[in-house]
Amino acid sequence: MAARFVVEADGGSRGNPGPAGYGAVVRDGDTGQVVAEAAEFIGHATNNVAEYRGLIAGLRAAHALDPEASVDVRMDSKLVVEQMSGRWKIKHPDMRPLAAEAREVFPGGRVTYGWIPRERNKDADRLANEAMDAGQAGRQWEPRKPVAVPGEPQPETAAPKAGWAAPADLGTPTTFVLLRHGETPLTPEKRFSGSGGSDPELSDKGRWQAERAAEALAARGSVQAVVASPMLRTRQTAEIVAARLGLDVRYEDGLREVDFGDWEGLTFAEVQQRHPDDLTAWLGSTKARPTGSTESFASLTHRAGVARDKILARYAGKTVLVVSHVSPIKTLVRLALGAPPDSLFRMELSAASICAVQYYADGNASLRLLNDTSHLR
Repeated sequence: MAARFVVEADGGSRGNPGPAGYGAVVRDGDTGQVVAEAAEFIGHATNNVAEYRGLIAGLRAAHALDPEASVDVRMDSKLVVEQMSGRWKIKHPDMRPLAAEAREVFPGGRVTYGWIPRERNKDADRLANEAMDAGQAGRQWEPRKPVAVPGEPQPETAAPKAGWAAPADLGTPTTFVLLRHGETPLTPEKRFSGSGGSDPELSDKGRWQAERAAEALAARGSVQAVVASPMLRTRQTAEIVAARLGLDVRYEDGLREVDFGDWEGLTFAEVQQRHPDDLTAWLGSTKARPTGSTESFASLTHRAGVARDKILARYAGKTVLVVSHVSPIKTLVRLALGAPPDSLFRMELSAASICAVQYYADGNASLRLLNDTSHLR
């Protein structure tokens, strides 16, 4: 399934003409996640030339990610937007070859153009200014930090490096105790149950499972905070455990289950019968989405990573109970291991099971427990 990107581009010239540079940002069209950045000092040029160069760089960055993608370009240059949309003629000889170069990146019909006010183009403007600053200082522009690519292991979640410092040298790690919610009526039937369906509540067995988890966690006595997905089944599970621990629950939307679209409430066999091609694509690529859904596992990877980082920042050095769903928990485990995306399909997480991951100050993580259900026996 081809991706959809948003390209935000800008260019500037200090003197017009004068020292010039451009900046471009590529975002995932569904999540808004930044997936690529580009910037360059281009020497002596006009604003318009720099803006076109920024457009070309943004389109090329999107093409490098997915040559079959569709692209929505957003710029605060009305001149470039109107000219590339075909509504204004390109009269200046310096602009014509640049416009032609931009049109060659993607086939016609796959790129649309829209004007945005300058305040909504701040990221591209920032990059253009960074490039000009770098050029005038006699150096090349360099990105401030690695840019996340959907579905790929990121530097902060890569496999552990050789020569780890001893844990004592890294301070107290932050521990996530990952608890999957208890059963709902859909769980024993193995039906898809995401964030786009009926939002079922816990069954009687699910409440019993949550109570057993609460007893086990209370016996361990280490949990200092509780964070949960805002969906009903996770709220109910978290509230049962938090009440036993004497803690409040904080809710984090990034921990909700993925949206399964038209597959919500169906079994795997029913999806295979009704949507065989979409199911095959979904099993083969983290960029593929369930039928009727706007969310892929690549999208989930981004928001789960953001949620993880927010929790780490708030509860550094503490043990946090994170109550979530199958897909977000598997994703956090996968990222901790630096495992490939398809490893999501090779893990089993039972209802009310417990996993544990420790995060260290050097950016590394250690999986301590996976799918523990001993408290349910």
